[in-house]
Order: sequence, then structure tokens, then C-alpha cells
Amino acid sequence: MKPKLFYAPGACSLAPHIALLEAGAEVELVRVDLHKAEQRRPEYLALNPKGRVPLLVTERGTLTEAPAILAWIAQTWPQAQLSPADPWAAAQVNSFNAYLSSTLHITFATHFRPARFAQGTAAAEAMAQYFPTALAQGFAFVEAQLEASGGPWVHGEGYTTSDPYLLTMARWAKRVGADMSGFPRIAEHTERTLTRPAVARAFEAEEIVFG
Repeated sequence: MKPKLFYAPGACSLAPHIALLEAGAEVELVRVDLHKAEQRRPEYLALNPKGRVPLLVTERGTLTEAPAILAWIAQTWPQAQLSPADPWAAAQVNSFNAYLSSTLHITFATHFRPARFAQGTAAAEAMAQYFPTALAQGFAFVEAQLEASGGPWVHGEGYTTSDPYLLTMARWAKRVGADMSGFPRIAEHTERTLTRPAVARAFEAEEIVFG
């Protein structure tokens, strides 16, 4: 069976969607409308009790969490070279993706869904006030990684799963109107990644634009 990707337009599931296209995989797409709380429907929770996207259904079972799905894609289609063959270099890709998931994504979540972290107006206001600072700190690490890589992509010369994942975060930054003027390398990376055919195909399929 071909993999089935449950996604929400523009969510973090965008990164695995792009990676699957980059790998040349045949994939069935299933749209999950978060605004209609489809991720909370019993039939979806039966597949993914976390009630989140992405969810990838494979012949071996289900897989959740964007970094794990990205790693699986890279290992399943090694000819696409979405992760280095060297174990240490591959670990660096996984480490960066874990940072995006555990730190930068969570920072955005305090803005998009503050009630997930604390209740009450005062708590929401405090998170909103700190959000620009926390976001800048997160992107500062990414900017430094791009500078250190010395290449056009997150990890140097080779395009990896980290690149569409970072693009997803950059799109969110644009969406919330974040000040990204201090991160020129991220801006360059974004423009470069947007030119890739797989990115254009994913954006078209999800009916989204950058922003």
C-alpha cells in the first residue's frame, strides 16, 4: 500500500508532504480540517489518539510526530538523499528537526493556542507579550546554523528534510507578522526553497500560499 498522509493545510504536516514529493513517493493525501475539529472525531482518534497532524499510515502501521515521519521518509527513500548516509551527519539533521518541533513549534503554539498551556486572560496576555522575544531567540539559533553550514541549505550543500521543515516555520513567521529583518540567511533560505518544484506542488495541493 502507498502511504496515507493526514494533513492540515499549512500545518507542520506540510514538511512531510514536501519531503514525500521530493522523494518521489506515491502518497494518498487526506485533509483534516482543524477549524472543524476533525482531528477530534472518533474515527481520527482511533488512528491517532493524540488528535494532531501529521499522521502517516503505512503498511507497517501508523506514525506520528513530524521529525519521526521525516526521518522515516529519508530512510525509506535513500536515493532521494534527504538525509546523509553518515550516521553522525544524519543525527545532526534529526537534532535540528527535533529543535524545530520541541522549541520553535512550541513557541508558535503559545501564540496560536495559548489555552493549551495556561488558562485565563492574564496568562494569555503574558504569553503574547513574550512571544516576539521567544520567537526571535528561536530563529537566532536557526540563523546561526545557516551561517555555520556554509551552504545553501540548513546542513550545507545537501538538501535534507530540515529544509522544508524550516520553510514551514518561516511561513508561520510571515503569517503572524513576525519581524524577520534580523535573519537574512533565513530569508535567503526561504526564497531558495520556494523555487523547488516539490514545494510548489505541495502548496498547490494544500491550496496555500507563502504567508
